[in-house]
Formats: sequence, structure tokens, C-alpha cells
Amino acid sequence: MSEQDNDDCILQMRSITKRFPGVVALDDVTLNVRRGEIHAVCGENGAGKSTLMKVLSGVHPTGSYEGEIILDGEPVSFSSINDSEARGVVIIHQELALVPHLSVAENIFLGNERTRAGIINWHEVNSEAAQLLQKVGLRENPVTPVGALGVGKQQLVEIAKALSKNVRLLILDEPTAALNDDDSEHLLGLIRGLRDEGVTCIIISHKLGEIASIADSTTVIRDGATIETIDMRSSAGPHELIPRIIKGMVGRDMDNMYPERSVEIGEEVIRIEDWNVWHPTQPGRKVVDGASLNVRAGEVVGIAGLMGAGRTELAMSVFGQSYGRDISGKVFIHGTEVKLKHVSDAIRHGLAYVSEDRKRYGLNLIEDVRRNITSAALRKVAPHGWINGNEEIAVAQRYRDSMNIKTPTVLSTVGKLSGGNQQKVVLSKWLYTEPEVLILDEPTRGIDVGAKYEIYSIINKLAASGKAIIVISSELPEVMGICDRIYALSEGRISGEVRVQDATSEHLMELMTAESSAMNTAGKD
Repeated sequence: MSEQDNDDCILQMRSITKRFPGVVALDDVTLNVRRGEIHAVCGENGAGKSTLMKVLSGVHPTGSYEGEIILDGEPVSFSSINDSEARGVVIIHQELALVPHLSVAENIFLGNERTRAGIINWHEVNSEAAQLLQKVGLRENPVTPVGALGVGKQQLVEIAKALSKNVRLLILDEPTAALNDDDSEHLLGLIRGLRDEGVTCIIISHKLGEIASIADSTTVIRDGATIETIDMRSSAGPHELIPRIIKGMVGRDMDNMYPERSVEIGEEVIRIEDWNVWHPTQPGRKVVDGASLNVRAGEVVGIAGLMGAGRTELAMSVFGQSYGRDISGKVFIHGTEVKLKHVSDAIRHGLAYVSEDRKRYGLNLIEDVRRNITSAALRKVAPHGWINGNEEIAVAQRYRDSMNIKTPTVLSTVGKLSGGNQQKVVLSKWLYTEPEVLILDEPTRGIDVGAKYEIYSIINKLAASGKAIIVISSELPEVMGICDRIYALSEGRISGEVRVQDATSEHLMELMTAESSAMNTAGKD
């Protein structure tokens, strides 16, 4: 790098090496970020992206890693996150650090309160918060509890919080992972606006289309090492840049994002008829309305719908009525009607449900891999009421090997694994129950392109073994890439059914946005 380039850099991270017991998370990583740019950092889950940002922000303090950090041409040592924030470096983690019962204003200035003589000046707090909210384009009263806002608005509150600290270098870890398209576009527009105002941004994301549209530079990390930094403002378009990023991330070309499989579909395994679900706390709101569908052995069936269409509500209500009230309708397994009033009933009849929120509903993050894998079928390793520890470890090791879970030992804490490996643990947990029907709700949310391919391959293997699989996904290319048939859901109703050979994004979107009055005829050509 030339002296001129050095002068243009707000940040240089030189030869950063970070070790954990038994693992080298970062190995001689170098990152150079130009002043006033949006710089993306891409890599597979477990590549070291978040660890690198934690080193930068002081979460991993100076002395716990090798290498040096140069900020504005000067070496810096951050012993805590307070040290980095004092120099204008602010990180927004993927798991938002907001207190739901406090107001928007209280969250913005939490730990950075506006006081006079030791007493909080609430007029100043609310007044400054209102100005910051206006700056990020959020039209909310500063006294509104944060818990009353959607995830997209909460992201904006986090950015307002960062701006209150006079941020100069803003780090965003997967900022759009949980957002719908409209909220994502609004947030990306805000990030562009911050760049234009002189705020340098580092963004970590698995959404390569977004990276191609917003980033000025992209650094690719693989297995804890820097692969390359790409100038995204070159003449190459997304059709050239995205394959280049993918190749750098996974170490190989991925011409086909979805693995091929030979489809051998057998007899019907599950049929759901006239399924109705009412909202658990909002009287008069019907979230699933007369839904009917079926899945056969060896078949992968997709459910596509916009956010709020009732996809998760349908899945959870079928899985032992774990969502909703006044649930009605019929479920047939191999042609015989079954009653699924509790999760234990669903498991006993061969159903498994992998939640879209693995950290909240799928895993015990402070427990180890072994205990998570056996938790849904604990009786199998405790036949006499006492857990057979050796058998439990043997089961966990078997799934670690067959599912390629990257962990040094099955006694490792699940919360320390990457997102892709956590997802494999959830899948292992439910596969250990020996289900016939597997419901996968957003199975690749928040994981990288390489891990996605592994999950798709696992789905294919399960289908080949005769499982009936339902995949719920927000990504239309995904449902069209891995499914045999697709049901479209709109406002809680099945608005159409399409064979994958006949599916197009345009037709599916038309069905997903169908008006309720037109649904009775949708898809019937």
C-alpha cells in the first residue's frame, strides 16, 4: 500500500491473530478501510468476521490478540468497548442490544445519559432523541417503549444510538438479516446517507446482492485469513463480482447454488385439511384461514409468502398447537387422522419443527452440543430414567460426523458455534427423534452461501431417505431451487399451488400478494 493510500485510510488492522483454546480464529488478518467508504467484510460462518470486529471494538481487548490497529494514522489500544466508542468506533451487533421495556430515548442514551448535577435532564434526553430519530428517518415518539417497535425500526434506534456517540466508524454486523425487503432498502439507504455525510461504515453481511449494491470495497475472509480485497466500484458488474466473492469465501466456484437430486416421490405422508388458527392475544384476528396442503414421502414442498402471511403460524400451530388459539382442522398421517394437541403428540406421531429463530426456540445456547442434540428425545439415552452419559456422547459424535458440525468436541458450548453449525445442531436434534415429517422454517437464515449449500445437501439426503419435508423460506430462488412443489400463502390462506417446473418469481409473487377475495380461484387453471 502506497503512502498516499495510507493517508486515505481511517483504519488499518495489521497481522491480527486471535486464538481461542484449540482454535485459531484469526490468522495474520489484514484490513484496510478508506475514509468515507462503505467497506463490506464477507466470509462463511466461522471465517472470523465477527471476531475481527470484536477485536477492533475492544470486546476482545488489547493483549488478547497479536497485531496492531492503526486509527487515523495512530496506533490504538482498546481495553474495552468504551475505549473504542470514545474514539468514534461504534459496533451494532446482529443481536440488538436494546432494553424492550425502556423508551426509545432511554435506549439511545443508555450508558451515555444527559445529566445535570447527577440528575438526568429528561427534556434534553427526549429533545436530542427526537432530533436523532429524525436524522435516521424514524417517525416515533421518543417515549415509546422499544419493545413496541418492529425489528426494522429497532435497527434504526441502534443507529440513532450510535450517532449520539459522535460515530466516525460504524460497524454493522448482519444489519438486514431479520428485515423484510422494504425495511432492508430503507436501512441501506440510510447507510449510504451516512457515508455521504462522512461516516465510514463497515458492514458484515451474507446477502451478496446487497453487498454488490452498496459496498465501495469488499474484503473476503476464509478460515480466519484474508483472501483479497475487491474494488466494488470497478467496471465489473454484480454478475462478475458476486461469483468472485463466493469463490473467495468457499474456495471454489459455485456455478450451481443448489445441489441436484433425483426425485423419487412415494405415498402421501401428511395431509392438512381446512386448518384455521386465531391470534393468541388479538381477538378477531385470524392468522391461518382454511389452509390445506399435503406432502408425500421423498418430496420437498415449499411454503412461500410475505412477512405476516402466516407461514410460521401455520407451522407452529400444526406442531402440537405451539402457537395460536381456537385451532381447528384435520391432520392425517399416512391417511389416519391424528390429534396433535401438544408438542409431545407431534413428536410421537413423527413430526419435527426446526424454528426460524434457532437461538430463541431451537437451542439452549449455554448448554453443550451433546445435550442439545439429545434434548428432544432424551428418553432414548435414559431408558430407565437415568441418562447414559456414554451413549449420549456417542449419539452426539455420530451426528457431529454425519452432519459435518465443525466443533472440536461435542462438549463445546453451542453458543460459541457459527450460525451454520448451530443450524446443523438443531437439525441433528430433530433427526434424533426419527421424524417422518420435517418442517424447516427459514432453514438458511443468517448463514453463508457455503453453509447453505451444505444444508441443501442435507435436505436432499433426508428426502432421498423418504422423509416428507416442508420448507418455509422468504427467498423465492431458494424455494424454487430445492423444492418439488410450492404453496403460496397470502393473508393466512393458500392462494395457489405450483409445480417447481412451472414456477417463476413473478407468478409466485402474484400469488403471494393475492387479495383475499380472489383466492378461491387462484392457481386453478
